[in-house]
Amino acid sequence: MILVTGSTGHVGNVLVRELVIKGETVRAVALPGEDTSMIEQERVEILHGDIRDREFVVRACEGIDTVYHLAALISIMPNMKKRVRSVNVGGTENVIHACKVQRVGRMVYTSSIHAFTELEPGSMIDENVPFNPARTSGVYGKSKAEAVLSVLTAAREGLDAVVLCPTGIIGPFDYKLSEMGNMIRLFASGKLRVGIDGSFYFVDVRDVVSSEIAASKVAKPGEVYILGGERVTIQELTDMLHRITGRKKTYTFLKSTSAYVLSALSTLYYMISKTKACFTPYTVHTLTRNYKYSHKKATKLLGHNPRKVSESLRDAVEWLSRYGTIKLR
Repeated sequence: MILVTGSTGHVGNVLVRELVIKGETVRAVALPGEDTSMIEQERVEILHGDIRDREFVVRACEGIDTVYHLAALISIMPNMKKRVRSVNVGGTENVIHACKVQRVGRMVYTSSIHAFTELEPGSMIDENVPFNPARTSGVYGKSKAEAVLSVLTAAREGLDAVVLCPTGIIGPFDYKLSEMGNMIRLFASGKLRVGIDGSFYFVDVRDVVSSEIAASKVAKPGEVYILGGERVTIQELTDMLHRITGRKKTYTFLKSTSAYVLSALSTLYYMISKTKACFTPYTVHTLTRNYKYSHKKATKLLGHNPRKVSESLRDAVEWLSRYGTIKLR
């Protein structure tokens, strides 16, 4: 049996579905009260609980061969530090402990590209770049870096564990609205009038899942793999969304200084209105670093073969439209 934490997330629900298609039996961990409609199917046992509860995680890992640890709190808001760390670091340490206690065959930990040490803007990031929470920006990035170090330490001590670091994830089946899904929703509703003069690497959720499954079978213990995709500027991204949705183009793209000022005001608005954030100082920081992310290692050893961003965006928009999250003209 396979355990998937974070099973209702974007990657998680796609992974559960793909594992079932491949004939696997899955135990899917979800928070109490969470919407599990996307993963309710045959050969899926849904287990409600919190990965911050160590005893619950140990019970969840009983009889498990492979653990895909995806559960994380992804927040770009500055007021979430304590909760983000308790989930991303404490939860991961609980999963490591449970894998040892229950003698799980393999742990596949999904981290983030933001966990790597930050270099000079425009630098190449590959698996040779170290992890150091002190040299990583943002609450989320620091927590993921700390969690990676815990996993790699456990691997050196004998745990069969591998680490995967995806770049920005896009694609269909985003029913809970990820950060990118929220951006698509805003654009499709005509509310994304201003962008950032920057770029990022985006990868399709389905390609991430394919490489997750490959890693569970062929990756070497203790290894790290970047699951990257295609680099696009934010202007190119919004132009693609314009062609797909028929909505007006975004014409204004702010340089970093102006973007930081506006993002600070936007963050205050998000905190007061309790709406989902899209434009924060951390967003500006991330998009204006303009890093290059290499996925050569994952391509060579895992068969990672990311599709074009334009295809992923089109499929994401079509799925969100069918699901009722957005309305197309």
